[in-house]
Formats: sequence, structure tokens, C-alpha cells
Amino acid sequence: MFSFLKRYRIFFGVMLILSIVIISLFYNALKPQKTLPIYNPSMVNPELVDSTVQYISKYHTIADFSFINQNGKTITQKDYEGKIYVADFFFTTCGSICPKMTTNLAAVQKAFINNPKVMLLSHTVFPETDSVPVLKKYAIKNGVMDSKWNLVTGDKKAIYTMARKSYLAVKLGKPEELYDMVHTENFVLVDAKKRVRGFYDGTKKEDIQRLIADINFLCND
Repeated sequence: MFSFLKRYRIFFGVMLILSIVIISLFYNALKPQKTLPIYNPSMVNPELVDSTVQYISKYHTIADFSFINQNGKTITQKDYEGKIYVADFFFTTCGSICPKMTTNLAAVQKAFINNPKVMLLSHTVFPETDSVPVLKKYAIKNGVMDSKWNLVTGDKKAIYTMARKSYLAVKLGKPEELYDMVHTENFVLVDAKKRVRGFYDGTKKEDIQRLIADINFLCND
């Protein structure tokens, strides 16, 4: 028996290698490939979407915008053209979920600090108090890298419109107060074609890890 195996050892070795290759090919062919959905307003919780766009079921993209960042610079969609980015809504005096969200978004910044494809965009929902100097102080305190992460303020109606009609991520506030918003814990992932690709709980570490993995997926897609 030993002499038989010795005589045909090359044949058996080749067959073993060939079997491994074939099994690997079948495994890769049958293994489900990772995909990320493309979100449209009709797919999202209606509480987070303006009623005028809730019916849209395809071709939804982030609208053009113009806001002022922590350095007093006007930030538009041109600054994010061709970029993968994470958007969220906050206010600097928030003492509940905002500190944790900001810390976690800083972790995302760190993960992609050397990747020019990835940026961050945080909108204040209290532009009447979150002025440029206030945002700058908040940015410095939280280690915001100016070339990577913009904290923006501007016209409240414009921010409301972006939150409800583009990012599909912010709830209504008091009905009696026009353009009142209740920001959520949502981080919104936007791809290089301005499409919404994911929603993540900005207060949960496991969601941040999923977000980082999904950004990497889009970078390599």
C-alpha cells in the first residue's frame, strides 16, 4: 500500500490541489456577494421623510445645497462631488446623544484620515444659536479635521429641507413651530453618485463598525 501511494504521489498531489481549487471556485461562485441597497423615500420610515417626496421609489439623490462651515467658508455639493460621505444632524448644546454621536463620527474620521474619497458633513438643527464661532469652538474641542469634516450652519428652512427631503433622517418637531426639527441618532451614508446607501445608529459601536465596513465596500466597488 505504501509503495503504491509513493508511486502515485505526484498524481494524488495534483488531484488534491485541483480539488481544492475547484471547491474554492464553487464556494466563491455560490457565496452571496455583499451589496448595499440604494434608498429611496418610499423605503424609509414616513416619520423621517417629507410628505412631498414619500411617494418617490427610484432615482432619489441628494439635492444641491449651500451652507457655511466652522471656518466661515461656503460649502456646496461641489465640495462633495465624487465623494463618499457621512451626513448627520446635531446641535452643539445637545447633552443627550450628540456627544456620543460626535465621538463616534470622530472614530470614522480617524478610520479614513488618509482616504481623500471619504468626507463627513454635520448639520446643526439650531442655526440660530450655532454660529460660525460656536461651530469652530465645537470643532476644535472634538478634533474635527477641516479638510475632512464640515460642521455647517445656515438658513433653517434650507437645513430642514435637506434633512427631510434629501437625507430622509430627521423627525418633525412641534407642529406649531415652522421648520422645527427633532434630530435623530441617524448617520446617513451617501455614495459618490449622491445616493443614500445606508442608515446607522450613531450612538452604537456596532453600527459604527458596520458603517466603516460599508464605506470600505463603496471605496472598492
